Amino acid sequence: MKAMFHLVCLITVFSFVSLGCNNSIASLAQSGSNPVDKVLFSDDFSNPNSGWDTWSDGTSLVAYQDGMLRIRVDQPQYDYWSRPGKYYENVILSVDALKVDGPDDNDFGLICRYKDRNNFYAFLIGSDGYAGIVKIKDGHHQVLGTDTMQFSEVVKRGTGAVNQLRAGCVGSTLMFAVNGQDILRVEDTDFLAGEVGVIAGSFGTPGVEIYFDNFVAEKP
Repeated sequence: MKAMFHLVCLITVFSFVSLGCNNSIASLAQSGSNPVDKVLFSDDFSNPNSGWDTWSDGTSLVAYQDGMLRIRVDQPQYDYWSRPGKYYENVILSVDALKVDGPDDNDFGLICRYKDRNNFYAFLIGSDGYAGIVKIKDGHHQVLGTDTMQFSEVVKRGTGAVNQLRAGCVGSTLMFAVNGQDILRVEDTDFLAGEVGVIAGSFGTPGVEIYFDNFVAEKP
């Protein structure tokens, strides 16, 4: 199924700030390596019939390719995503994301608590080094915890870079870790359950191409 939104963020250069709160998850980066008894769902995308949404309009697409899930965004100011039809209340997600083509001014990552195309959370990084947690509510977009996406040195930049992303949606707490380091923790109560998935998008320049691999959903 095809889905999109126009994500508008003013980006400024600051050090990335983590916001503390009381929660049972002390650290996403130190919460283990997907022990089998905690895994709710996993996919290495080797089976093209594993259930993720796929589509193509001739230029942009979401497709299984080379044992990964490929998202190509060939329009400016669009985001496309895919979901495997899995619904959770509390969950920790992880995925490996490879930037293959297009501008570094992009966004890609994980989504959780997806209710519909106008209501969900997105845990995003860009190939230019920016990152943030975005809430889409009633079609309006808000960067949580900070006014804008923030620059983080832990994000690997440029074409060919692989970033390991990890997102926690547990109770009212949303946490984001990149390449083994916690970078953001915020509180939000608007969405407490929903579907999970991956997302990639463009800003002013089209041609963004991201490959995803090793998607895991696990119990907190």
